[in-house]
Amino acid sequence: MICSIAGELVSVGETSIVVRPQGGLSYELMVPAYAIPTLVAQIGQQVRLETRSYIESQAQGAVLIPRLVGFLSSDEKAFFELFTTVKGLGARRALRALALPPVEVATAIAERDHRALQELPEIGKRLAETIIVDLADKVTRFTWVAPSTAVEGKPARRSAAAIEAAAALVALGQNPADAERLVDRALASAKANGRELATPDAIITSALQAR
Repeated sequence: MICSIAGELVSVGETSIVVRPQGGLSYELMVPAYAIPTLVAQIGQQVRLETRSYIESQAQGAVLIPRLVGFLSSDEKAFFELFTTVKGLGARRALRALALPPVEVATAIAERDHRALQELPEIGKRLAETIIVDLADKVTRFTWVAPSTAVEGKPARRSAAAIEAAAALVALGQNPADAERLVDRALASAKANGRELATPDAIITSALQAR
């Protein structure tokens, strides 16, 4: 089983990417929708992705196609594996549904936020209910909590700018946990000094300066 892959990111499509490791072979990997913007910015660069393999059935099972799915981190891979344990969420459907990073989806699940889940592609009312019933007590490790804003143990949602900044820091070589800590520290410092970091670039600059 292929657990990870490293090489040049050759191309990025709507639902998949092509990675060329040393040796000449190129691999197509399906990727979650939320990862596409991050990966587009890395075309032509060396990347490393965690992977998961599965067999896709087509033509009512007459055709079986081996597929690789790529993830930006091991935590994102682990969330996908948990997410696809829900009945009705096959790999393809789950990849399309994950239009937001796992931390956002996991937080919506933990908060039993049906409306937020139904705003995701492929997720209707009934499936949202099933996801919450099956996973609400299992996703805590994937939620994102900002210590300065958490109230009564309830996870605080990460802003879009903070999500993008953390993803960019991961792309620059930080592991996901360190990236989140750097973002936390930058936002907390700015708040303490009466400043607002409203854009990903501002958060990244502040986070890197504070290392």
